[in-house]
Amino acid sequence: MKKEKKDESLKKRDKKYSGLQKRKAIAGYLFISPFIIGFLLFMLKPLFESLYMSFCEVTIGPGFVNKSWIGLKNYYDAFRTDPDYLVNLTDVLPQMVLYSIGIIVFSFFVSLLLNQEFKARGLVRAVFFLPVIMSSGVILGLEENNSLMAQIADTVETAVANINITDVLQEVLETAGVGTRAYRWVFEIIDNIYDIATASGIQIIIFISGLQSISSSMYEAADIEGCTKWESLWKITFPMVSSIFLVNWIYTVVDFSMRSDNDVMQKIDKVMVGELRYGPASAMAWCYFLIVTVFIGITSFFISKVVYYNDEK
Repeated sequence: MKKEKKDESLKKRDKKYSGLQKRKAIAGYLFISPFIIGFLLFMLKPLFESLYMSFCEVTIGPGFVNKSWIGLKNYYDAFRTDPDYLVNLTDVLPQMVLYSIGIIVFSFFVSLLLNQEFKARGLVRAVFFLPVIMSSGVILGLEENNSLMAQIADTVETAVANINITDVLQEVLETAGVGTRAYRWVFEIIDNIYDIATASGIQIIIFISGLQSISSSMYEAADIEGCTKWESLWKITFPMVSSIFLVNWIYTVVDFSMRSDNDVMQKIDKVMVGELRYGPASAMAWCYFLIVTVFIGITSFFISKVVYYNDEK
């Protein structure tokens, strides 16, 4: 009799849990429904048009667009005939990996600092989010076209040209014979720390939201058991926000691959806008899209193996 009651209570709990999961799923779909509707209405047709054009020779004239099917010629020309596209790909893909790792590490540790209790915490968080606003749309255009900012940047660059600490340290290490590719990557990240900080605003906010979801009782229990802050970081904080790492990784890779100063994107823009060769530009864009998608799929597969989901029933 007791066993039957226990089984019945377990069934009720499972039913209640499944109902909660369904409500969460419905809420999630409601939040993303504007994007889904917008994609179906405004982006789906251009997407297929671009795919079709990648197999065609596109001729544009007054009032008409002629598409002649030529098969895989545009794809062949992109990799075998064009002198720049393959070189740009081989340059951009390692940069994408390097910068994505740097952005994830930087944003995670900054979010740890900003999650602490201190005065004017909201102001400091806003300061770290300002680069996101400054690097968007009209503001970015004003910054690029601002002659005063350009003069200041040139003055700073000239003033520190002879006292670049990272260059000196790198030269010392190379002279000492300890130069490896790994430290060159580290120095490249250090030299481009401004770009990394500028691209980390969204990731910092996402990490902070994950850190605030961790119950303080877990840290209190760890302190009672004698855990150090370092042990709490690796045993509590890191596992509890591991799913956030996966989200931020995907966002960071996609964001970097779509940057306007990306060599591949500049090449595609030059072929499409400058040369009006829509077929080759579409082929280059689709190859780049597929490569980035495969990269995201492979890396996400391995990252998901170490992700901890706190979905206890």
